[in-house]
Amino acid sequence: MEIFEEAKKNFDYMVRIRRQMHEHPEVTGQECETLKMIHKELDALGIEHVEVEDGGIIGQIHGGKPGKTVLLRADMDALPIEENPRNLTKEKVCVSKNKGVSHACGHDAHTAMLLAEAKILNEHRDELNGNVVLCFERGEEGGGQIKNLLPYAVNVMGLKIDTCMATHVKWDVPVGTISAEPGAVFSGAYGFIIKLHGLAGHGSRPDLAHSVLDCFVNIYNHMNTLRMKYVSPTDVLTFSVGIVNCGTARNIVPDELTFGGSVRTFNVAGAGTPFMEHFMEIVKKECELCQCTYEIVYMRDPLFECYNNPTCSKIARDAVKKYIGEDAVTTTAPWMASESMQAYLKYWPGVITFTGIQSEETGSGANHHTPEFDVDERGMIYGTAAALGYVKDFLDYEGEIPFTPFDGTLENLVNRNL
Repeated sequence: MEIFEEAKKNFDYMVRIRRQMHEHPEVTGQECETLKMIHKELDALGIEHVEVEDGGIIGQIHGGKPGKTVLLRADMDALPIEENPRNLTKEKVCVSKNKGVSHACGHDAHTAMLLAEAKILNEHRDELNGNVVLCFERGEEGGGQIKNLLPYAVNVMGLKIDTCMATHVKWDVPVGTISAEPGAVFSGAYGFIIKLHGLAGHGSRPDLAHSVLDCFVNIYNHMNTLRMKYVSPTDVLTFSVGIVNCGTARNIVPDELTFGGSVRTFNVAGAGTPFMEHFMEIVKKECELCQCTYEIVYMRDPLFECYNNPTCSKIARDAVKKYIGEDAVTTTAPWMASESMQAYLKYWPGVITFTGIQSEETGSGANHHTPEFDVDERGMIYGTAAALGYVKDFLDYEGEIPFTPFDGTLENLVNRNL
């Protein structure tokens, strides 16, 4: 199998799939036509597959020789964002036809690449020293459907996975390059919503009230000190409050306030956990001082960071150099976004790469989740070739893969979202 040539040969196929999805995007939980399209393509390719209710589609390719199993994953949902028909400099090659919805993150390209990888691997299955599992995941943006998909693959289908791989197109990585750095490449994340309860009063006698607004201000100000006091300067951590709801009239001291936000870090265990513990201690103590109480409206176990296994990362980088060229390997800063791929990478050793799509020539390079976001479709050739190379070289790899799996149940691992 001439990997890079196969990827280039299937470029038109990827473009067709990507544009079909791009023109007909569907948000989390509503990917009905997208699922039909994937079923149709897999049927045409003669690849066995099953749909997991509220989860996605799992396909299998059985290699000609016994060996290990590689899981390849792509997401498929779009975002509730009205698309701008222009990118940074020019008209886009295709635009969403569904008002208020667009593929503003690149999941259309992810699915197109995985289908191309499935097509090529199936055509060359007799050459494979093992098997490939194809995982088309619903609802990544909502963070929920993975709770149905992975347990089905493991507990119902009984799949034994040796490694997992995915790619994410990235707005600031030049087209024609791939990043497969070891370590944390997507952040872990906590989400929270907390309601404060106090005692209402007239604006003329605040001394007779227990102000939840005063309590929140104290909590918020203390949050700004946590980063310096309890997080190592070598760790990256950010927090933000995005919701504050309080009050009904200018002359009434309110008795309820709801606030919510998120915390993101590349080190959940070492930085995120102590930050959240001290944060909740501050909430408790400030409520006591202000004679208020609190309730946790929403708070779940955190998403973990996407952590690329060092050995798998090396296999991926070496494959890019071997099958595409030395110049195709690049490095890029870790992304402060979060990804459901974190669960796969906690359960199995693996890697999520960044596929470059930035190009002055095509005008792509706007950030994700913006109306101007666009993909230089040529990047899909490189993302597909990188995945094919990883599959081949991992199946041929005979060394050890040091890895410590998640210390808990799969159900606990996948039931995490923002």
